Amino acid sequence: MKSIKIKGMSCQHCVMAATKALGAVDGIKNVQVDLKTGEATYEEVKPVDASAIAAAVKKAGFEVDG
Repeated sequence: MKSIKIKGMSCQHCVMAATKALGAVDGIKNVQVDLKTGEATYEEVKPVDASAIAAAVKKAGFEVDG
């Protein structure tokens, strides 16, 4: 499992939006987002460019932290 930190989430709706955005990235599955830690974990079924992940998070209205 890989993980990223996401900034800007404040509620369960944010968690659902981030989960949906990451799940839509080709090559990512089993996304789990934790509001308390601000961390998303996921599996890559094929290599995924970090910029594609960051773009999906940004499109959902959040930022990748770090």
